[in-house]
Amino acid sequence: MMTSFESAFVLLFAIATGVALLARRIRAPYTVALVLAGLALGSFPTLSPPHLTKELMFGLFLPGLLFEAAFHIEYARFRRNLFMIVSLAVPGVALAIGVTSLVVTPLAGAFHLASGFGIKDALVFAALIAATDPIAVVAMFKSVGAPKRLGVLIDAESLLNDGTAVVFFTIVMGLFSGHDTSISHAAVDFVKVVGMGVIAGALVAFLASAVMRFVDDAMIEITITTVAAYGSFSLAEQLHVSGVIATVTAGMILGNHARRERMSPSTRVAIASFWEYVAFALNSVVFLLIGFQVRMGELLASWKIIIVAYLGVTVARAVVVAGVTAVFARTRERIPWTWSVVLVWGGLRGALSMVLVLSTPPDHPYRQMLVTMTYGVVLLSLLLQGLTISPLLRRLGVAGTRGDREPYELLYGRRRAAGSALVALGEMLAKGQVNERVAAEVRADYEKTIADTDAAIRDLHVEASALAEEEAIALRRSLLVVEKDAVLEAERHGMVGESAGESLLRDIDARTESVGGAAHDKDE
Repeated sequence: MMTSFESAFVLLFAIATGVALLARRIRAPYTVALVLAGLALGSFPTLSPPHLTKELMFGLFLPGLLFEAAFHIEYARFRRNLFMIVSLAVPGVALAIGVTSLVVTPLAGAFHLASGFGIKDALVFAALIAATDPIAVVAMFKSVGAPKRLGVLIDAESLLNDGTAVVFFTIVMGLFSGHDTSISHAAVDFVKVVGMGVIAGALVAFLASAVMRFVDDAMIEITITTVAAYGSFSLAEQLHVSGVIATVTAGMILGNHARRERMSPSTRVAIASFWEYVAFALNSVVFLLIGFQVRMGELLASWKIIIVAYLGVTVARAVVVAGVTAVFARTRERIPWTWSVVLVWGGLRGALSMVLVLSTPPDHPYRQMLVTMTYGVVLLSLLLQGLTISPLLRRLGVAGTRGDREPYELLYGRRRAAGSALVALGEMLAKGQVNERVAAEVRADYEKTIADTDAAIRDLHVEASALAEEEAIALRRSLLVVEKDAVLEAERHGMVGESAGESLLRDIDARTESVGGAAHDKDE
């Protein structure tokens, strides 16, 4: 018999599935839809999902999400944007903490929102809210065809600033609790915690890679990557260094070195599919739990301080992005001003901030106010920014590479429907179910439809060649699936032996990955 905890997770996955289907139909951001669903369902007292605690976040969600994202970041793209990413994620986080606290403190005092709320309290809030959460934005980038480099900047920055924000938060909490810590001592602690985190992650990754050298089994290698993801985080936390940085390091090493040198094509395909599902499952539960955690009545009662906090966070993000992009304006890492706007508005806050605020000491005099401010800012950023980032991308012309997507999809769907009808007509004719003369007339109509849509698609491709490349890639992938099914069918009927079948399947997997890599390279 299932326990209430198990039942809660089954219910969460069922809700997530329904929300995913609805979001796809209405073309809404999936993560935002999940938060809204959580908010709506959270008002029902009969539903009691697990609380989003630090133990649950750090033990289950964070390692898997971090590893999956880091696993798919390529060294080459990361290196090309290294200095900007590191600048946003390390000094940028420190600057954001300072600016947020300097904006929030005087505004809270000027409007008499919290008597006695000082710079130390604002620093605690600024540190725990500093980490950005790119999940909703990056997923949207893919759907509207934003440049790949922009997605890499947001994704990689978030992976690093998650770690640095946690370290800064720990240091700020130490200062708040009265520990005698100087600026120089805090800087040394920061370097030690981050540096040792990198070493711990690299150690786990290279051990996993060494084991993979002697293994050629997709299931075992998937298990090894899972152990590396959660093991690197656990090892680092036990050593009192950054588990976030350790997991990101392990993910990047295994996603580049081990993936290229140690994994067969079939294994690479299997591992990519596994971690894609893990990310979907973990994100679904996390964003639902965010919605369940929020109590709208409490937030509405404290709307003034939430607006002040959101203003401080947004101003700080704008200052950081403006400063960093100005520094790199005359280098090869420079970016267009429109990208800077997207980087500012794409700096959503998420579950990590909510978990960090819950880890503040119970005796903190402003703990409840910090919780309210954090939940309010997270909710505002997810809903306000999450719902408007896609129109913003189009307005700025950042998503212009797929501006003709809807007419293309209409034409493509019309052509595919006509083609399927022709196949069905041929089968009916072969079985003697229709008159040949009637069938010829109907066939002529469908063939004309196909010819007309082909001509319209060709005209469209003149203005949007990326759609032609995308169609070619989709076609190749579909045909490779057909090839794989044919080999498996032949193997089941004894027409192809097990050894020959494995060889053929490995070849198909290699070509499948090659097609995926080509698509990846073109999406720059």
